[in-house]
Amino acid sequence: MALQGPIPVTYEMLFPYGCYVVGEVEPVKDFDASTNGRFVQARDKHAGELVWQVAVMDADPTLKPAQKTVSVKILAPQQPVPPAPMPGLPFTPVEFDHITVTPYVNQAGRLAYSIRVREMRAPRTVKHAATTKDAA
Repeated sequence: MALQGPIPVTYEMLFPYGCYVVGEVEPVKDFDASTNGRFVQARDKHAGELVWQVAVMDADPTLKPAQKTVSVKILAPQQPVPPAPMPGLPFTPVEFDHITVTPYVNQAGRLAYSIRVREMRAPRTVKHAATTKDAA
């Protein structure tokens, strides 16, 4: 089979309605290398980069509440900084570049996806929830 390992996807495929930062960017713990009292940050197995994570809320209106917040892992040599908040919005919109997803079976026996990105940035265009009909 030609498709092995992380699957490259576009931001639009993953978050067609956009997404918003709802947590802090934090280092991911390497549970194998860390010991009591000694924190070791995880590194990506393929790229060797440090791994950070941030919680984002998917703006897809069809998702159930439990599906709206996902963790995105960011591969970067230093802690990424989320975009600046936008006036008038309760959450900060964000976009990601160089995205891969890796499917796995979670502890509940359900299919889940690990999302990894290389870059976090402000959106190029802001997606509005209101339609032209709503704005009239």
